[in-house]
Amino acid sequence: MKTVVVCSGGLDSVTLAHVVADTRDLTRLVSFDYGQRHAKELEFAARAATRLGVPHDVIDMRGIGAVLTGSALTQDDVDVPDGHYAEETMRITVVPNRNAIMLTVAYGIAAAHGDNAVATAVHGGDHFIYPDCRPEFTRAFEVMQNHALDGYANVSLFTPFVDIPKADIVTIGARHNVPFGETWSCYKGGENHCGRCGTCVERREAFAIAGVDDPTTYDDPDYWQTVT
Repeated sequence: MKTVVVCSGGLDSVTLAHVVADTRDLTRLVSFDYGQRHAKELEFAARAATRLGVPHDVIDMRGIGAVLTGSALTQDDVDVPDGHYAEETMRITVVPNRNAIMLTVAYGIAAAHGDNAVATAVHGGDHFIYPDCRPEFTRAFEVMQNHALDGYANVSLFTPFVDIPKADIVTIGARHNVPFGETWSCYKGGENHCGRCGTCVERREAFAIAGVDDPTTYDDPDYWQTVT
């Protein structure tokens, strides 16, 4: 099954890339620059592509990201909140339709290259605040793309993490020898992971629940315990 992986450079998508490389025919990684303040994640996606020996396409979506206003991920004047993903304050990190737009592009790339599937690392922990990470969305999106490519290509959507928590992804990643230190999650994009934003808290918590050593350097490594 020739599979394109949408890879941000984060723990989830890099783990997915390794899983696909071990269990399917990984053809390429596709990343998106949408003007995110943590664009350094793209460096980690590039490293994953080099490590796995596949091409890495970076799609410039900065013009699109500029008009998807109001998110802390794309506007420097909106602070990334501290806390757990399950908190209402994390809704400020939503970039409207981000996954829907990215998956549409990835499907086009897969069809153009004769690939059979697009893989994305949406997971159960994202459901609360990100509507385009939910199973209902992924099922409907695949149906829509079947219509969009009818008679031209047959591309399926591979979402193996959509119903599981991040701790399970860590467990799977350890089984596939993912170098977790070569992934980037922090939304603030500093020199180190901040340890306080939603993605850092979720990451730190996931390693603890999975019982896997976390190689990440956090500026505030103990904050997660106060909000989980």
